[in-house]
Parts: sequence; C-alpha cells; structure tokens
Amino acid sequence: MSPRTVGVEEEFLLLDPDSGRPRAVGGAVLAAWDSAEPDADGAGLTGELHREQLETGTRPCRTLDELGAQLRTTRAEATAAAARLGAAVAPLGTSPLPVEPTVSPVERYARMVQRFGITVDDQLTCGCHVHVAIGSAEEGVAALDRIRPWLAPLLALSANSPFWQGTDSGHDSFRSQVWSRWPSAGAYAPFGSAQGYREFVDGVLATDTVLDEGMVYLDARLSRDHPTLEVRVADVCRDPDDAVLVAALVRGLVETAVRGWRAGGEVPPVRTEVLRLAAWRAGRSGVTGDLLHPATWRPAPAADVLGALVAHVADALDEAGDRTAVDALLAGVLGRGTGAQRQRAVRERTGSLAAVAQDAALPAP
Repeated sequence: MSPRTVGVEEEFLLLDPDSGRPRAVGGAVLAAWDSAEPDADGAGLTGELHREQLETGTRPCRTLDELGAQLRTTRAEATAAAARLGAAVAPLGTSPLPVEPTVSPVERYARMVQRFGITVDDQLTCGCHVHVAIGSAEEGVAALDRIRPWLAPLLALSANSPFWQGTDSGHDSFRSQVWSRWPSAGAYAPFGSAQGYREFVDGVLATDTVLDEGMVYLDARLSRDHPTLEVRVADVCRDPDDAVLVAALVRGLVETAVRGWRAGGEVPPVRTEVLRLAAWRAGRSGVTGDLLHPATWRPAPAADVLGALVAHVADALDEAGDRTAVDALLAGVLGRGTGAQRQRAVRERTGSLAAVAQDAALPAP
C-alpha cells in the first residue's frame, strides 16, 4: 500500500535585507507575483495575519525526496517574489529585532483585532503545519486522540524562536508561548469519535469567543479544506531538512495511530494538563535539555525521547521507506542543533540581532 500523502505549509518573515527588520510588504509581494494564488491542493504563496509575513504550501507528496524538493521550490518562489520588492524571506519563528507589526487589510483580521486586541499584535510568529491524508473523519479523530503524547517532541525538534522584541526570551521556542495566548490554542483532550470532534468544534463556536472554525487553533486538528489531519505545533524550521523530518514523523504518527485504532488499541491515558507541561518544556529547551517521556511522563534527555518517538513509529517509517532518511535527519538536528541554537550562536559570535536575522534570510535568486 502506498504511504499517505503529506504536505507542509510554512510561514516566513519578510525582512529588510540591510537592517534585518521586518518589512510590511506582504500584500505588495503577492500583487507582484503572477503565481501567488494557491492551487486546489493549497500549494503556492499566500498572505498572513500580518503584512510582515508570507506563507507557502507544498503539494501532497508521497516520498520525502519529493517533499524536500517541493519545500526548496516553494522557498525559492517566496524568495524570488520578495526580491521584486527588495525584501528578504527568513524562516524565523519570531523576529529577533523589535517590531510593531501591521495587520493585513482583510476584514476577518480587522474583526480579530477588535475582539482580541493586543493578542493579535503579538502574533507576528511563523509556524510549520503538516498535513497528512486521512480516509475519513473517523480515522482522523482516532489519530488525533492517539498522537497527543508525541506532539511536544515535534515542537522541540523545530524550535526556532529564541528572541522576542530584541531580548533573549530564555525559550528555544518563544513562538509557542505567544501562540498559547489564543483562547482556543494548545493541547486537547481525546474526542472519542468524529461526532465527538464535531460537537467540540460546535461547542467552541457556540461560546462566541472565536470568530470561526479557522480559529480552532489546537496543536492538531482536522483540516477544514482538505481530507487531512493537520499538525500545527512546530515552529517554522530554519533548515528545510528539519521540516522534512517533522513531516516524516507526523506521517508516521498518523499511520501508527490509525493502525492502533483499527486493532482496538486504547487511547493513551494522559491528562491534557500534563501535555501542556510537556509542551512548555519542549518550547523552553528544545533538544538541549530534558523532555517529558511519554512512557513515564518524567524528564528524560531529549535525544532519548526523540529516539523513543522514532521507535514508536518504526514500522510505519519502514513501510514508507522513510527510516533511513529519518535516522539521518534526526542525527543531523542533534548534531548541528536547531534553528534556536543557530540563532544564539550567531548572536554570541557577532553581538548583533540584526546579524541573526540576516543570517537566516534565504539567499536571493
């Protein structure tokens, strides 16, 4: 049987290449780019909540090689589009330099500002969203319920946002802290069934707290627009290989979860509050400290927890032909470090946050 398709959406900062400061040119970049409109699969370039951002999306891919090539293509397209306006594209979860972001001129975003105030201003953050194909909503919810313990390690792998408003936040992923300010974001309890998931979403909407279903910002959810399960926990990755790794592990988690459901396996009995603690720790230290191990919910070295994740999905990785690549990509992250480690190393070497931003900018075509 062919492996499930997987696709990735990435959000990027638009920077002034000389100063490293974010530039509010998102709408102008899209207007100048002939192929900005996404296709039916979501591939292409789109705008985001703030004008200092741009989002890309790949097409659904069967192999990791195909996904890696797509990620490099979409990054190159975004870079070329921004270059027309004299801007650079940077895979940074947050801006290292202070910034006062500007909301994109979209009616929905204006309503968000009216309702959520300064929380919207603070959301100049860039994430990586992985979509994995599912056969039905029932299958998707079975997977959502069973992947919960392993989402925090994915955040640790992708951590790429240590700086906030010109200061070292003390977190490897401060984006995850900022994102948690949305009332509908973060970890979730098991839903039990597709009906249970639908009742949850309808209940959230009935509170009239969020504007619409698109603001159900759980760490993982069913996509509104595609027959996919969407995992939203990761920072945008500095290196496209890291995004490939996260995507491969997400696909492995979904496949493993669905097989467990079909075999009658139980949902792991972990409280949502513990998952929040696990996510906090993952965002705090990335892969450089301890994470909570899903087998014990006690601290363990990040490398051990990530090794346990790979072991958990090993059969799915082997059948998809992904195991060798995942082992190599994981060794790469643990060897050279995450984007957060790279940013801090540049800051230590240069003493300049502008240099941190410029170091992350993708090379112009």
